[in-house]
Amino acid sequence: MSSQWQYQVRIYLSDEFAEMARRDPGSPAIGPLRDILAKHHATMKCQFDAFADYVAEAEKHGTENYPLYEWTKATIENPAKKEKYIKSFTLYVDGNEVYAKEIANALESDLQPLVGGALITRMSKHDTNPANNPQPSARFR
Repeated sequence: MSSQWQYQVRIYLSDEFAEMARRDPGSPAIGPLRDILAKHHATMKCQFDAFADYVAEAEKHGTENYPLYEWTKATIENPAKKEKYIKSFTLYVDGNEVYAKEIANALESDLQPLVGGALITRMSKHDTNPANNPQPSARFR
């Protein structure tokens, strides 16, 4: 039953705009994206920054309580993965990392005209179905 799953939309920004979105989200250059996000009560967070925040929090509070600490730390320390995740942005709606399919579809629909342009290189939608989400190897759990 697919209604039990929640969804998340991710966007992938061009090199030119990824750093701008991370450091100056109010920049007029990303205004069209910001306007669509505002319409949906959405914000974006760079996945690399989210991973780095997780690692910092784990190191502050004790890594034993953070099951993905080792995997996440290895990810942010890998230059190839950093290059990938620095351009990837998770979209939060009303502060939520995952949301109803209808919300994800509406957000995806409004963003679609920007995909393939100078700002957004691609977009993906993910669900919370564990069968669709590979888990880190046992080494990292």
